[in-house]
Amino acid sequence: MTPKKTIERISLYRRIVGNLLLSGKKQAFSHEIAKLAGVKSSQIRHDFMFIGTNGRANAGYDLQELRGHIEGFLFGGDADNFCIVGVGNLGRAILAFFRARHKNIVIKAVFDKDPALKDRIIQGCRCYSIDDASEIIKKENINIGIIAVPVEQAKLVAQILVDGGIKSIVNFAPVPLNVRQGLFIENVDLTMYLEKAAFFSRNLSKLSEV
Repeated sequence: MTPKKTIERISLYRRIVGNLLLSGKKQAFSHEIAKLAGVKSSQIRHDFMFIGTNGRANAGYDLQELRGHIEGFLFGGDADNFCIVGVGNLGRAILAFFRARHKNIVIKAVFDKDPALKDRIIQGCRCYSIDDASEIIKKENINIGIIAVPVEQAKLVAQILVDGGIKSIVNFAPVPLNVRQGLFIENVDLTMYLEKAAFFSRNLSKLSEV
């Protein structure tokens, strides 16, 4: 299985290459991409060989071609169908950010337990009752779920998604979730990142002295 860190680097390269193309560049050498990614040039060349592409000695990488290789590796040429559970502030922010922004990430449905939200169109996406999740997941061929609910609801929501046939979960609830083998889960604890930033903002000078 491809290591998680490799996937994270390749996802980062996709954004870097996209930004370089937006800036008007058409070619880039491995050391240029490496500097932007914060890795060594040898790591760039190794990762790009892993996804089946090589640069040219005197020209580097064709960025348009490189982006095609990266997206083909990450997405297999097809869009992935997502759903979001929880239409509070965080869920709405995620929906607003990705809705019609990323051609390979399609938010097909949002779910919430609040009956007042049922059948409402939020950011162009229909909101369904969480009780209908299994049916809608199958109907819309959704394979990835995003959990944006309070901590006390997260485990139940994860089980509902798994029962519906979800293959991957991104969990924003501040509690680690463990699910059955054969299903990928990414726990994203925003509080941890903020606390880490707060700690280092106060202690960078002390750490540099060690």
